[in-house]
Amino acid sequence: MKRSSPEPGSEELYETVSFVYFIRWLWSRCLEPSFGLTTIRKFKLVPGPSSLLAALLVGLCQVSLGQDYDIEVPGQPPAVPVPKAATLFQNVRIFDGTSPTLSAPSNVLIRGNTIEQISGSPITVDANANVQVIAGNGRVLMPGLIDAHWHLFMAATPQPVLMTSEASYLNLLAARQAEATLMSGFTTVRDLGGPVFGLKRAIDEGVMVGPRIYPSGAMISQTSGHGDFRFLFELPRKLGGPLSNSELEGIAAIADSADEVRLRAREQLRHGASQIKLMAGGGVSSPFNPIESTQFTEPEIRAAVEAAENWGTYVTAHAYMPRAIRQAIAAGVKCIEHGHLIDEPTAKLMADKGIWWSLQPLRYDEGAFQRMSPVSQKKALQVWAGTDKAYKLAKKYKIKTAWGADILFDPGAARRHMTDLSVMAQWYTPAEVLKMATADNGELMALSGIMNPYPGKLGVVKPSAFADLLLVDGDPTANIKLVEDPEKNFIVIMKDGKIYKNTLK
Repeated sequence: MKRSSPEPGSEELYETVSFVYFIRWLWSRCLEPSFGLTTIRKFKLVPGPSSLLAALLVGLCQVSLGQDYDIEVPGQPPAVPVPKAATLFQNVRIFDGTSPTLSAPSNVLIRGNTIEQISGSPITVDANANVQVIAGNGRVLMPGLIDAHWHLFMAATPQPVLMTSEASYLNLLAARQAEATLMSGFTTVRDLGGPVFGLKRAIDEGVMVGPRIYPSGAMISQTSGHGDFRFLFELPRKLGGPLSNSELEGIAAIADSADEVRLRAREQLRHGASQIKLMAGGGVSSPFNPIESTQFTEPEIRAAVEAAENWGTYVTAHAYMPRAIRQAIAAGVKCIEHGHLIDEPTAKLMADKGIWWSLQPLRYDEGAFQRMSPVSQKKALQVWAGTDKAYKLAKKYKIKTAWGADILFDPGAARRHMTDLSVMAQWYTPAEVLKMATADNGELMALSGIMNPYPGKLGVVKPSAFADLLLVDGDPTANIKLVEDPEKNFIVIMKDGKIYKNTLK
């Protein structure tokens, strides 16, 4: 039946209603993979706003649901390539990450990315199998090292460069530093501030070379806190206003209420942070806060703790002074970074509460000192003076102590990364130092719970552990200074079952 002539204005109404029904039909058809762009041609739609929108929707359906596209769910870890070959280390003495003594001559079979077998007897493998045999000749096989406080994005890049350069350039520098870190023997790092989520993905997917990364993302700081590196002309801060350069880069996130802290913490978790880093006290390199300052309030810190715990992970807090440390612990923080100016009652509190102490052997460095501003020099001298007392208290109260270097803005210091490990012999035996930088730090990594990007055994040479291994020319449990020259003394570097260095070939 022929449709009668419409009343004035009803033609537009008819077109609108028809379009609504068409869109509903179109949406239902989007669920069919075979639905294609040819649908537009079938309808012979007259070009116009409605038909153009329909065409756009059909195109979107084609792109988003077509069989040629893989949809990546935000936050999901990428597929990590696992080596299929096997490696057999023959005649090695093992430092397993926990025992102070080396094993008798042993053989270790790696299959895929884990340790399959350790035996004092010869391990036989299928002659036709793809197995690489490495003759250890009595050398020491040990776990790959773990740095619990590292900054891949900032360790070797001077601060002025970070504040003025393009993000693409800075990411290339970070990738170069990641490879240097792995080739120094560090197969895992806990990155405590910086935009390394993309770098982590590239390493995990085999696009770039570097260590496993436990990322924190942006360091969360109050206004004028240790993570506030804005220029003075960027103040006053306006709520809802433009972000500063360091915030745009993902180095820091400024928050000044419990709600803002919660928001910033959740943003890092959405990116895939394995733990949240909070600035709970003053710092050396930040110019606008005294080292004695206590930063954030307990409710603000607790907001980050709740956000992290709801995601199955934890908050670690930067703090030097007793008051800042105590407030962080009261709010539920599980790990304290630094703490060099701690007092004895607060150290005992950490032991009683089972709090991790991520402590660094910070000490006088003439070159670094000369490059500091007068304000930072004064604060650095305070911190360096507290290092010896801090380690003695950590030992006295048997606090769970992690090792990290925390090098910032200094290419020369980054190249001397390993000296921050060997200097630990002032307070610990070489075996204790190595245990701290392997098995103990591996235990801290596992504190990330369900946000752990690498669930499995880290920092040990044991069956089913990840095959992150170093073959050392010499015995580092007797001479810790061997680690100072990884280029010479680390003969083989393996991460996740893949060999990245082998000078025995």
